[in-house]
Amino acid sequence: MSVETSLLFILASVAVIVAVRRFADRTGLPAAAMLTVIGIVYAVLPGPNIGLDPHLVLTLVLPPLLYKAALDSSLIDIRRNLRTVISLSVVLVLLTALLVGVGFHFLVAGATLAAGVALGAAVAPPDPVAALAVGKRVGLPRNIVTLVQGEGLLNDATALTLLSVAVSAAVGKTFSFPGAVGEFVISASGGVAAGMVVAYAVRAARPLQHDPLIANAVSLATPFVAYLLAEKLHVSGVLAVVVAGLIVGHDAPRIASGASRLQVSAVWRLVDFLLEGLVFLLIGQQLPRVIDGLAAYSTSTIVIAVSVSVGVVLLVRPLFLMLTQVLPRSMHARLGGDPTSQEALSRRERRLDGREITALSWAGTRGVITLAAIFTIPATTEDGRPFPALDLLLFCAFVVVLVTLVGQGVTFAPLMRALGLKANEADNVRLRNEARSASVQAALDRLDEIQHQRHDDLEDPAIDTMREQLESRLERYRRRLDLLDQADSNEVPVSPQYEAALRVRRSVIDAQREELLRWRDAGRLSDESMRVLERELDHEERLLPDRPRNG
Repeated sequence: MSVETSLLFILASVAVIVAVRRFADRTGLPAAAMLTVIGIVYAVLPGPNIGLDPHLVLTLVLPPLLYKAALDSSLIDIRRNLRTVISLSVVLVLLTALLVGVGFHFLVAGATLAAGVALGAAVAPPDPVAALAVGKRVGLPRNIVTLVQGEGLLNDATALTLLSVAVSAAVGKTFSFPGAVGEFVISASGGVAAGMVVAYAVRAARPLQHDPLIANAVSLATPFVAYLLAEKLHVSGVLAVVVAGLIVGHDAPRIASGASRLQVSAVWRLVDFLLEGLVFLLIGQQLPRVIDGLAAYSTSTIVIAVSVSVGVVLLVRPLFLMLTQVLPRSMHARLGGDPTSQEALSRRERRLDGREITALSWAGTRGVITLAAIFTIPATTEDGRPFPALDLLLFCAFVVVLVTLVGQGVTFAPLMRALGLKANEADNVRLRNEARSASVQAALDRLDEIQHQRHDDLEDPAIDTMREQLESRLERYRRRLDLLDQADSNEVPVSPQYEAALRVRRSVIDAQREELLRWRDAGRLSDESMRVLERELDHEERLLPDRPRNG
């Protein structure tokens, strides 16, 4: 493909991504599923196509996507739900891979246990992008979002480590169970250590990050530094990126200026938007590649292999979730456990109910990591023989991605609405307004301290003006809290005065912008000065909620 053709393809892809995003916002359909279908349609049309280079994906695409997801996650919430997150990202991945391997070994002609486990490792880790995009739109409860995020961040490391062990066994290298366990422990612990080293290096570079441009450069480089450091040490690069992102995201309020955070956040939203869109388009375009070698297999073999792969992926997850929520409690009761300690455990990590288990089960969409992983399998073994049933493994992985990404992705929002599973938005708004009130009160207390210290360069009128502004803001937040306390339902109450005030504030900002444009167009204000003043108004407008009822 020539440079001109490549550029045209990229521009066309961006246009498709933008159009699909716009359509998804209007219809509520998941953009990931639609982009995958568009990629499939394009793949069967005549013309150039782009193959998925697994090493390119694992090195250049996966680190920034994982890092952005980690930045948006909560280290505190993941630690609070660590037991469930670990069970999903480690135990469930291992169980899924082993069951797929056993199924292939006994039911699929020409496949071996190691080859089946390799496929299982590829299809085991969910890619939560599609589910979270829909889930946040329908307002999933915070604990479900945390579990989906935590699982998606950590399961890739388990899957890729297991894949390398299974491939080694399949191609004829020496294999031992203790050695495999040791490799996993070293890879995981080394990845965590590498991520922590990079995160603390970013923290040490705090003085540099008050400049928004330098902060952007540091932030964009961080996931690649973490990944490459871990790969050089032969440990989990995926886990290094995730750990670095979680720690940096947790430290961001302390190590970066407000201007830097605004710009870094905007840059990462753009990177995430484009990379995710390109990834899902690429998934669909792999269809011709995965069906090329199916002629060597009978229809019955293909049907059995696909049934084993999809069946294990869809059935094991809900069964595992139900068992993990029921067994520990019943076992604790049989053993005569201390109810006080059990109550303490429940407070720390609440049990999931049936609706939440259903939501987590249906959030297990597979994505690019599955295809990137399966495409890393070598074509031949060490003695030159073809890798067992490789073309069949590729096809099964693609079908699993298609069934979960499109099937579950499209039905996820209707299912959540049918379950009535929705975050208590009134509680969220109340909490935000309580935090706002507390922060304004802290500002007033600080003004009192300053006034007592009486700096010579700060006059009383300046302090009085700031105090009036803060007290007005505090009164507004308290009125909002009173309105929330008077509400009888979980819905956020609508205040006509609050909405009217927001409309007035937006209208005033619009009038200021229009006046600046008139000055610029009349030649009285340079473009450079106008951008400075316009940026001030942009920041002021950014403080307003997107919708009045969002609190």
